[in-house]
Amino acid sequence: MKKKSKPDPDEVALIEWCMEVEGFLVAGGATLRQAQEHIEEQAEWFTDQFYNGLTPEEAAAEALN
Repeated sequence: MKKKSKPDPDEVALIEWCMEVEGFLVAGGATLRQAQEHIEEQAEWFTDQFYNGLTPEEAAAEALN
């Protein structure tokens, strides 16, 4: 049997952060599907913003510009 590994804390934090960004994108006029697709398509950019310390609101604002 395979041992279940613990999720990486940074990965969990990034996923939660992206979920918050998603909410701000929706509040800015995107549909939920559009927000999710944009985050998936721009995953590297959003990951960089996360590690650069942007808040989810700041990242969403940048993405909407």
